[in-house]
Amino acid sequence: MVALAQDYKKSNSLTSGYAGALVTVFIWATWIIATRHSSGTHLGTIDLGLIRYGLPALVLAPVWLKTGLIPRDVPLALLAIMVCGAGAVFFQVTTFAIHSTPASAVGVLLGGSMPLTAALIGVLLFGERPDLTRWLGLAAIVAGLAILLVLALGNHEISWISFVFLPLGALLWAGYTHAFKRSGLTALQGGALIAVWSFIIHVGLALVFGTTIFEVPLPEIGLQFLSQGVLSGLAAMLAYGIAVRSLGGSQAAAFSALTPVLAAFGGSIFLDEPVGVWEIAAAVITGLGVALSTGILSHRINR
Repeated sequence: MVALAQDYKKSNSLTSGYAGALVTVFIWATWIIATRHSSGTHLGTIDLGLIRYGLPALVLAPVWLKTGLIPRDVPLALLAIMVCGAGAVFFQVTTFAIHSTPASAVGVLLGGSMPLTAALIGVLLFGERPDLTRWLGLAAIVAGLAILLVLALGNHEISWISFVFLPLGALLWAGYTHAFKRSGLTALQGGALIAVWSFIIHVGLALVFGTTIFEVPLPEIGLQFLSQGVLSGLAAMLAYGIAVRSLGGSQAAAFSALTPVLAAFGGSIFLDEPVGVWEIAAAVITGLGVALSTGILSHRINR
């Protein structure tokens, strides 16, 4: 009976992890499209940052007030990596690049790089040992991303800004993934601390460089409030935290490989970017890679 209860509990944990990861990538794809859309408005990266982190900081105030801005049991270095990797620095770096990069290419250079950098950090720094099926999954992800990247290079002019800042953002996020896993914080606590520190940083940036948020029409503010504040700033942060806790850093990050596929189709629907046979092929190959990278097949083989 005890063994059955433990298996049931583990099964529920894995289910919640997979659900959290899938919710996260859908929100990420929406964030890419909404942020890309914002390049045609008067909203700057600081304005978007205030929206992105202001709402979560307010909603989760009871959480960060209880833990304190610097929790005693969390090493300061881990907290700094988390805030930089999933907060203010990550947001400024990636948003700056997204404004000049097509949505499909953003998915490739940002979302596609996340599982690879997370796996590399796990292997080199923490001694993680992915089995053969997970390595095959990462290889399939690379193949799918390569197809999308070639298509993006052929159809759009992508500057060095995209190639430098988006992979840098992926590296920052991978660092956050592993730091959060080792912080001992819950998803709610981690999301709250990242939100409040990032909001404080953006308030400081607004005081120094100014803001145009009060000059933008309300409908546009409403769109960004939903996509940046509610979905990306609050829901995705909590969902990804649950995924990391349940699946582990590398496996949770592997789901981000779905982002380029979703961004490509979203770009086609909302931003008039073309999606053809090769984009569909990339989606199938990348999806297979994600399935293998999460270790689903490994669990069944071991049984």
